[in-house]
This record gives sequence, C-alpha cells and structure tokens, in this order.
Amino acid sequence: MKKQQLTRCHWCGTDPIYVNYHDKVWGVPEHDSKALYAKLILDGAQAGLSWITILKRQEGYFSVFDGLDPDKNARYTDKRLEKILTDPRIIRNRLKVYSVRKNAIAYLDMQEQGIDFSQHLWSFVDGKPINNKLKSPEDFQATSAISDALSKDLKNRGFSFVGSTIVYAFMQAVGMYNDHLVSCFRHRQVK
Repeated sequence: MKKQQLTRCHWCGTDPIYVNYHDKVWGVPEHDSKALYAKLILDGAQAGLSWITILKRQEGYFSVFDGLDPDKNARYTDKRLEKILTDPRIIRNRLKVYSVRKNAIAYLDMQEQGIDFSQHLWSFVDGKPINNKLKSPEDFQATSAISDALSKDLKNRGFSFVGSTIVYAFMQAVGMYNDHLVSCFRHRQVK
C-alpha cells in the first residue's frame, strides 16, 4: 500500500527543520506573553534574511539571550551586548542585538502599566485568529491594515524591528492569522 503524501504550504519545502516548524508551530495560536515576546525577537532578527536562517539559530538565540527572558534581557549592559555580538550562534548585527534590550524594556514598560502583552497583541484581531482562505501562493500577502496598526502601536511603545512586514509574519507564526493554504492539511487543524 502506498503511503499518502500530506499536502503542505509551498514555502516549507522539504527541509526537515522547515517541515517540522510548518507542521507543529506555524499558525498555532500562542497566548503566552513571554513566548510572544521571544517570537517577536526572532522575527525581528529575521529581517532581510530567510526564516530558515533563524530557525537554524533559534537554539543559539535562546542560549545566548538567557532564554529570551525579557526580565534578563532588559538588564543587559552595553558590554554584555558587545560580547553577544561575537557569538556565531546568532545573527551578529549590532542593531538587531541591541534591539533585544530595547524591546525587553518596552515589554516591561507595558507590564508596569498593567498591560498584558498577549491580551494587547490579540486585541488587534479581537482575541481570535483570522482564518484566511488562501488558495495559491499568489494569495499570500506581506502586510495588512491590522499589521500596519500593530506595527505602529509597537513602535510608539519603543519596540524596534517591528515594521509591518515583520509584524505580519509574526502574526502568521503565532496564529493571529491562519495563512495555511486551504489545501494544506494544517489549515483545518489550526482553524
């Protein structure tokens, strides 16, 4: 008997790391504030690069940046960030590395104001995923009016590397948008 092949979104290809990410992570609704913060950091690091580049370094990011814990990241000194810049397990871009501290401070500022990070982010989609019905790769978009608004909000709060394209990719990844193709076996599962 021939084994049935699962239909997946075109972008994940056949690389086992990408396929695993597609099948188990991408598009699954995430509501944990610290997990959302970590994902936002990783999406910011991806700017100008392919996502597989970050996936292959994800473990390094968690190791180098103390589990991407905003409480710890906010206390990093310039000296510590300069040392981190020498670590080959991450993308060694000065602006991206320094943005980790900046974003951690912005995250903690929101906490101090009594704003739950997860609830705030999810409020942009009324607390539930937007289930797009994408039929082909041509239907994919890079931004939306909602990602524009969330990007502007985060920038106003002091976050960096949160342009609308980065924010849209983040929203797809954390399940705010279900952008699995309707032909993909995961579309119905994450819906």
